Amino acid sequence: MFPPLALKTVRWRPLGGEGLEHLTLRAVDGGFRAESVLIGEGGAGPYGVRYGIDLDARWRVRAFVVEETAGRRIAMTSDGEGRWRREDGAPLPAFDGCIDIDLAGSPFTNTLPIRRLTIAAGEKSPLLAMVYVPFDTFEPIVDEQIYTCIAPANRYLYEAADGTFTAELSVDADGFVTDYPTLFSRL
Repeated sequence: MFPPLALKTVRWRPLGGEGLEHLTLRAVDGGFRAESVLIGEGGAGPYGVRYGIDLDARWRVRAFVVEETAGRRIAMTSDGEGRWRREDGAPLPAFDGCIDIDLAGSPFTNTLPIRRLTIAAGEKSPLLAMVYVPFDTFEPIVDEQIYTCIAPANRYLYEAADGTFTAELSVDADGFVTDYPTLFSRL
């Protein structure tokens, strides 16, 4: 459904407050590496964050690291089938079943399930469990989400499974968010 990618660089800005995200995705070792730098404002005030996400060829997260300029850091690895470990190798059974991650402050992580799943127009994804990392606490939690394809490779409805938030996301031909109403806009 989406074309192959070798290299892509994109930028987003938040629609509320100050900020910017600069992301580069490149093909590496049969998969992809996304690297990004963000500055923004959140519930705990301004932040500066750098992250890296390693993906396999099927767009499943295999590892990620998120570091803030103030020194906090979180890193986890996955087998791609929903089993997670801390950076030191200790298992994290609380996140069993999570294939994707969702990083606060970044629309890029919406691209992961959109590219990974083949959802036809009018169809909903299964209930997706995400490792969600908020930038205010850096304490990951499980967050459940649903994606509905409105127009393949063009528009998707994002829904928080608890019904607290929905957004109709516009994406480019590669599945990267171009418009995330009330939150982000692509530059």
